Amino acid sequence: MDPCPFVRLTVGNLALKIPVASKPARSVVHPSSSPCFCKIKLKNFTLQTAVVPYIPPENNQFPEGQAQTLAATFHLSKSDLERLVAKSIFAGKLCLKISIYTGRRGTTCGVNSGKLLGKVSVPLDLAGTESRACVFHNGWISVGKEANKGSSAQFHLNVKAEPDPRFVFQFDGEPECSPQVFQIQGNIRQPVFTCKFSFRNTGDRNQRSRSLQSEPSSSRSWLTSFGSERERPGKERKGWSITVHDLSGSPVAAASMVTPFVASPGSDRVSRSNPGSWLILRPGDGTWKPWGRLEAWRERGSSDGLGYRFEFIPDTSGCMSAAGIVLAESTLSSHKGGNFLIDLGTNYNGRSTPGNSNSPLCSPRSSGDFGYGLWPYCTYRGFVMSARVEGEGKCSKPSVQVSVPHVNCTEDAAAFVALAAAIDLSMDACRLFSQRLRKELCQDRDLLG
Repeated sequence: MDPCPFVRLTVGNLALKIPVASKPARSVVHPSSSPCFCKIKLKNFTLQTAVVPYIPPENNQFPEGQAQTLAATFHLSKSDLERLVAKSIFAGKLCLKISIYTGRRGTTCGVNSGKLLGKVSVPLDLAGTESRACVFHNGWISVGKEANKGSSAQFHLNVKAEPDPRFVFQFDGEPECSPQVFQIQGNIRQPVFTCKFSFRNTGDRNQRSRSLQSEPSSSRSWLTSFGSERERPGKERKGWSITVHDLSGSPVAAASMVTPFVASPGSDRVSRSNPGSWLILRPGDGTWKPWGRLEAWRERGSSDGLGYRFEFIPDTSGCMSAAGIVLAESTLSSHKGGNFLIDLGTNYNGRSTPGNSNSPLCSPRSSGDFGYGLWPYCTYRGFVMSARVEGEGKCSKPSVQVSVPHVNCTEDAAAFVALAAAIDLSMDACRLFSQRLRKELCQDRDLLG
């Protein structure tokens, strides 16, 4: 089945230069000593914020050799494109609007701390961008009150749209109910996988799941290597496992809870300092091989969300000590849910602010303090995948989008489906232990919370 058309609209290569005033006012915050930022808005999409680097005013060109950084990314489905193009006909030209500020981001007593320098509007014509790339702007724009007098501030940016086709999958039920998984293409729904939720035998930590047939000893050693052998008295949720099968019934991916989700001492929540974790597995060479590791916990504070961290485990010819490469680390709202996102092309710091569930890492980094040493082993670039999950207490049938370049076989797609199931189940695993879980998730009465 063909993938679904998507368009990736990006804003990048930001820079700002401001002419030096002959008599600088003390009250003016100058970007050379204080950071600048901008707010980027596209109709009906979430406002995005990015830092704007300052460069000396004598530079006439965008510095060559500087990293081509992305400040914001908008993912547009076919329905998004149709809606935006239709609106541009009746409501004037569709534009990307950018507000540039000097000073630090944030608010004080409800008032924005940054000072508005100026606004930029970039016209967009998205028709046909599902099949061809289009650059809408690349270069400098004058901003501020002196924009027409030749002595204004200059703002550099690149705005472009590129085709980004994706495979779309939809769970037909909640992962703990062992649902089918459909591939979606327009109005066509085609079954491609089935999921089997089960409990690992809690009396044998080396037995991963009753839903899998016999496993070679090498696969069991991976589980003990990446999992925790801790056994603590008190409240814990453990032993969950979900296996993804193709239509022939062969297992093609799995997610196994290798570290129990345990309430921190004196509380009823899973803490960031002691998270639960899943191992995402793929078949290979007659055994199961680890592909990724997902950690999850319950954030404290006003966000009170699901914190997560996913790291890719590169295949380094059986090297058991290979460090993982962190591909995503952020927070989802426990109440509203959100999008679990792996996007290696957006220039964020990897940690989201409250309410922002889509802050990915700017580039992979090793969990073993090796910097980019393992980066050659990671083949993922740009948008990789997203999975929509619902908040606590809501019926969640995760939808999964995977970029076409990252799917070369059935096992590739199945691994992302297993990861989506794991992040969805983590929403339940990280529920406060004062709350009850649904019966499908409870092997014993003491797991009810």
